[in-house]
Amino acid sequence: MTLDEIEAFVCIAEVGGYTEAARRLDRSQPAISRRIHELEQSLDAKLFERVGRRMVLTDAGHALLPHAEAALAAVRDGERAVRDRSRGALPLRLAIVGTLADSHIVDALREFTAKAAIAVDLRTATSREVSALVRSGEADLGLRYRADAKLESIPLGEEKLYVVVPASHRVTDSVLPDLGPLRDEKWLGFPAGRGRPDSFRTLLERQLENPSITAVDSLTAQKRLVEAGLGIALMPLSSVREEVRIGSLRVIDVPSMHARVPVVAVRRIGGHQSRSATDFLRVLADHTPGLLTEH
Repeated sequence: MTLDEIEAFVCIAEVGGYTEAARRLDRSQPAISRRIHELEQSLDAKLFERVGRRMVLTDAGHALLPHAEAALAAVRDGERAVRDRSRGALPLRLAIVGTLADSHIVDALREFTAKAAIAVDLRTATSREVSALVRSGEADLGLRYRADAKLESIPLGEEKLYVVVPASHRVTDSVLPDLGPLRDEKWLGFPAGRGRPDSFRTLLERQLENPSITAVDSLTAQKRLVEAGLGIALMPLSSVREEVRIGSLRVIDVPSMHARVPVVAVRRIGGHQSRSATDFLRVLADHTPGLLTEH
């Protein structure tokens, strides 16, 4: 088992395909395929199977992934630790959920780069992808929704959730006392398999008796379907700010729901804490206490 094989395995697990992994790693697709073939041969186990257009982990792949991520992160941590000492503070590698790139985060990044004169390598991703980038050592720090039990999660605040409707929706109120007027609506939400006690979907199920929820495994797809009048959804304001600005969507506040989603910074437990990441967290703390809650 070589480092190149581990790197290819972790990357395919993250992006779901050989072609994208080859692009990310700047290697040819045959080279990536060869690495996985050799890894599977050495382990005498199949690590991926094709489901539709994606490569998904087999049981053996799932068993290997956390160890492969830890091994890859350890090597990258060692490299960063040496460079931190010999070259001074390195660029901050930050992974962030795209909708969190809002004013407070931008203000913190602007202040950090101005004071520290350190470059920022910024990647946007889903919460799951942010955690994967941090676990594998590709990112020093991640900003995502909700804590990750496999990482150190540092609370930053909360984002309030709003009911998102098409601009032409029959309910014109911007504030409702409860979800009564929306009880018979078709709702869009993430698949039940992702359900957590504090998930958007679970919040809806608590508020409505047997709600009609269509599973849509993409926030962007949910927004487009709401715009088309095919349902309504529960989302943070930051995720629809542009659509609200141009008038394709509206938000309805339902204060009685007490619907909020926590925002956290995540980093590896026991991993190398780069000076740039530590310094950025200090700046971020000054900008985010309670500020991510929209009013």
